[in-house]
Amino acid sequence: MSAGSVGEAGRPGTDGLDPAVLERFFADNVPGFRGGLTAELLHGGRSNLTYKATDGANTWVVRRPPLGGLTPSAHDMAREYRVVSALADSAVPVPRAVALADDTLLGVPFSVVEYVPGTVIRTREQLHRLPDHRIAGCAHALVDTLARLHAVDPAEIGLADFGRPEGYLSRQVARWYDQWQRVRTRELADIDRLYARLAETCPRESGFAIVHGDFRIDNAILAPDDPEEVRAVVDWEMATLGDPLADLGLHVAYADPAFAPVLAGAAASTSERLPRPGELARRYAETSGRDVTGLGFHVALGYFKTAVIAEGIHARFRGGLTRGSGFETVGRAPAPLAAAGLRALTGSV
Repeated sequence: MSAGSVGEAGRPGTDGLDPAVLERFFADNVPGFRGGLTAELLHGGRSNLTYKATDGANTWVVRRPPLGGLTPSAHDMAREYRVVSALADSAVPVPRAVALADDTLLGVPFSVVEYVPGTVIRTREQLHRLPDHRIAGCAHALVDTLARLHAVDPAEIGLADFGRPEGYLSRQVARWYDQWQRVRTRELADIDRLYARLAETCPRESGFAIVHGDFRIDNAILAPDDPEEVRAVVDWEMATLGDPLADLGLHVAYADPAFAPVLAGAAASTSERLPRPGELARRYAETSGRDVTGLGFHVALGYFKTAVIAEGIHARFRGGLTRGSGFETVGRAPAPLAAAGLRALTGSV
């Protein structure tokens, strides 16, 4: 294995993998592995660390939690692996699950899934290479994929016990405020205000479904020659059973320029050339048949969650635990995200 990309042999490397351990795991658990594994970090530090691994003939993706993760429920590898396995034969495109390791090998669990070739649009620059009609088509395809996910019957694919839908929204409000207490690097009064308002105004769930928990454009792999074809939805570590409008609300929150610093100021989801949130909400309502009345609460919850996640990333960056580049700007995001969340509670989408 390439020590330059994944660390020194014999101990967990600076990029989070131990080459010798990973090689042995592949030999014992990955069908078709031929030996001579090499790996490179695809991206990491904001979410789970993601590596592309190959033996020269086959290619896989290895995922593990970030180094120094302070929000354990946000990096649940077993949860991610279970939902990807369950969705394999559904209408929702996902990578094929290959193998899951517990925390006895690297000190943290990790998973292996198939490598899905395609395009991931992370930045505004990448998105803006497309004509306007393709950008709109891509956005609509993503919303349609989200609606298909929410149409899947959890019981039919073995996920009836994947979460507790009743009380999901109130638990999310409490959980993300608890996470804030774990990761905060400063006091932000708007976070406390937003938490209080969310707790006071929390509605009953609009329904329940499998929710992705982090649905945005850069968590989808698109066909390289057709940005309107979603080949795989990835990054399922926060999936559960809950209110589907929480997924839509978070997707809308990601469109706000306040989110841009989380991805080095260039997040594709914040592009003004994407359809406006109201149009996406209407598209989702038409495709899913769900009532999106009262979406403002779910958007505000999305802002709250995103602000806490951004603070967690900033905390890891300050501790020297991120990998890759572009983390210098993340600390600018929590305050404007929290302020936008407060506005969302009194506005309309």
